[in-house]
Amino acid sequence: MHTIRIFAVTALLSIAPAILAQQPAPPELKIDSTNRTLAVTATETVIVEPDLAILHIGFSTPPASAKDAYASGAQTSNAILDALKRADVALADIRSQSQYLEPDYTEPKSHRFRFSQQWTVRTTPTRAAEILDIAVTAGANNSGDIDWTVKDDPALADESLAKAAARARADAAELSKGMGVRLGSLIYVSNQLSPLLPRPFVAHTMFMSKSAEPAQPPAVEPNQVTRSATVYAVFAIE
Repeated sequence: MHTIRIFAVTALLSIAPAILAQQPAPPELKIDSTNRTLAVTATETVIVEPDLAILHIGFSTPPASAKDAYASGAQTSNAILDALKRADVALADIRSQSQYLEPDYTEPKSHRFRFSQQWTVRTTPTRAAEILDIAVTAGANNSGDIDWTVKDDPALADESLAKAAARARADAAELSKGMGVRLGSLIYVSNQLSPLLPRPFVAHTMFMSKSAEPAQPPAVEPNQVTRSATVYAVFAIE
């Protein structure tokens, strides 16, 4: 009995702190009686539902001779692509990631090989579970990672930046009012944008036997997507 392992979702990327750490630090202000300025830092985050799912679909053949592994891989590869086409997945939304024939390293002296192939498939979040099920049924036994994202990332970045800028000015106005001074012109401003990331979640693993296929595809719930922006602004005070 063969076992197919399906990963329902991908883990949260861990690159954000490193990227943000590379952003230039705001300039140091000279604090004395001649420098009448007010500095504020504001961060805003936009959270939206994804409108694009990028599925990671692939397979690996059982160990066999190089010739047999390649022939089996070609058959499975064509079966998966044919199944995706019948599901009305456009060829433009299917992209090859890797394809290779390699020795079976679990038994290095057996002189047997495995053929493996991976694709990314773009689809709507509502069809993610359906497309994964179609691919797995056709032989994709190494599938399931999903990148939840949006088609228009620049618009999401602009929205978070606009909100951060508005919050910085509002905070500056409120702070100057509380300090009993009048807010003057803007002297300096900088911004930082975070990478486009899904919200944190816990990945679950599920096993499915070929001899007991489910009546319905496994449930897949999209993760929301976040974009954050930080604005540092320095205003003159009067």
